[in-house]
Order: sequence, then structure tokens, then C-alpha cells
Amino acid sequence: MATEYRLLSYRDQGGVARAGILVEDRVLPATPLLEGATGIDSSSVMGLLQSWNEVHPRLAAAVAKAKPTDGRSLNEVALLAPVLYPGAVFCAGANYWDHMKEMNERQKRMTGKELPPPTKAKNPWFFIKTGAHSIIGPGADARMPPQSEKLDWEAEIGVVIGRPARNIPLDRALEVVAGYTCVNDLSARDLGTQQDRAGTAMFMDWLGQKCFDDAAPMGPWITPAAFVPDPNDMAVKLWVNGVLKQDSNSKNMIHGIAEQIAALSRQLTLRPGDVIATGTPAGVGAGRGENGEFLKPGDEVKVEVQYVGTLVNRMVAAS
Repeated sequence: MATEYRLLSYRDQGGVARAGILVEDRVLPATPLLEGATGIDSSSVMGLLQSWNEVHPRLAAAVAKAKPTDGRSLNEVALLAPVLYPGAVFCAGANYWDHMKEMNERQKRMTGKELPPPTKAKNPWFFIKTGAHSIIGPGADARMPPQSEKLDWEAEIGVVIGRPARNIPLDRALEVVAGYTCVNDLSARDLGTQQDRAGTAMFMDWLGQKCFDDAAPMGPWITPAAFVPDPNDMAVKLWVNGVLKQDSNSKNMIHGIAEQIAALSRQLTLRPGDVIATGTPAGVGAGRGENGEFLKPGDEVKVEVQYVGTLVNRMVAAS
């Protein structure tokens, strides 16, 4: 049985961001494990992903020989977001049946009108978050957008691309996945429309709602796809201050991970290091009660994805 490992970014003792390999509770620098390999940039996780087809088997062979005392203890290492930084973070909207149902119920409470039951559209749809602006790593404080009073949580499975993909067939789509991570798609619900444009066709504001400083906590690391038995059966959970808010599974996705990859690759070329946040299940703040339930400074949010791990961040007021 192959020795499992995780791929991460960490800050070395000199303060420099490095690519690391987690084996049990030890963090090993990636570069020595790839000694002798040519044409591989081992200085960063993004560099490793550019040559993932060669990197993964080399790392798997190297970690099998690692000693229990190699590297440093995980609790001594300052972790960063695993990919610094994706070219794009593609976020699937309205992609869990249970989430669609709760948001329909919310709309009914707000308008008094019954909506038709959710149905599966032909294709998934996406919005984009920026990399260096939005992504923060595990343990980092997430600055709340000061113009929002309704900041919401959204636990998601992040898919990390490891091979270029253009027009990839559905039955081969998972071949381009390097691995999986946790994402919290923070959403400013009250910034989703521009009120002075209300009544016009151009009033939606996806940038305002979804893309701001620290809008995409990510981590704590990447679990290579080889160590995830079935991406269509991964538990997804989220807690706020220790209270369970979301508890679902990727089998409740409307458009599965392979469908999302195939659809995006028909529109553009997916590149190594790109991340797809695959949608959130039921249990978001906006779906709770008459007026919803939202984050406040000091709140601790924990996201857990099966086979990956837990991502914890604290909300703070922006200075």
C-alpha cells in the first residue's frame, strides 16, 4: 500500500514560502525529495503542479523511504494557502440540491411566492475569485469587508488542476485533477446587487458579493487525487464557533466534479494550479430564519472535507 502524503505551502525559518510534503505529522521540504529530477520547479507548489504527472510518482516513491524523524513537526510549521497563487479560482454557483432547496425556501419567505422545484440545468455556471487578493491560508485571520453587514460562510471542495485541459471529455475529466483541498467561499450577501441600478437589467454585482480581500480561505493542504477513493462521495462540513452549520456530501452535487471540469474546459483552457470551488451545500447563513444568520468579528469558522482535513480561520474587522 502506497504511503500517503499531502502537498502544502509553508514559510521556512527564513520567512520564505516553500513547497512542503506532509507525511503523517512531519513536514518535509519538497526539493530534496525530487533530487535528480530535471525540468521540475520544486520551489513552490505551483511549480510542482506544472509537472504533476512526473512529480507525483517521484514524491510517492520518495516519501515511502522517509524516516519518522525527517523534516519538522507539523505543529512547528507556519502553513500558507497550498497554492500561491492560482491563475483563477472558478466557483460553481447553486450546485447542491439541498442548497437550492433552502435558497428557494428563503426566496419564498422574502416574497411570499412559491418557486418551482429545482431542476438540473444543461451546464453548470461559474463566477471567479481572484488569487492573490482573495486567498488566505489556514489559521490566517479573514478580514471582513467593511461595507457588508451580511457576510456568509460556504464550505466547498476545492479541485486543484494538475494538467492543461481543453475540451476534455467527461469520461476523462478527472484525469486532470492533481488533488483536493478545502475552500470557504465567503459571500457578502448584501453586496450582490447595486441598489441604484435596481429595476434595470444590469443590477447584479458578483464582484461585490464574492471577490474582496480574504474572500477565499483555502487549505490546509492538497490531498493528491490518488488518495481520494471517490470524489463523488466526500463529506463536507462547516462549524461556526463550534456549532455545526453545514453537513452534506459531494454526492448531493447537481453537476459533479467531472461535469464541472468538462464544462469549463469547453470554454477555456484549464491550467495547472487553477482551482475549482465546486459549490456549497445547505446550511449557509442566508438560508437560516427570516433574516438569516451572518458572521461577526471574532467568529471562528472551521471547514472539514473528508480525505483532506480541516481549515480554520477567524473573522476580524477590516482596519
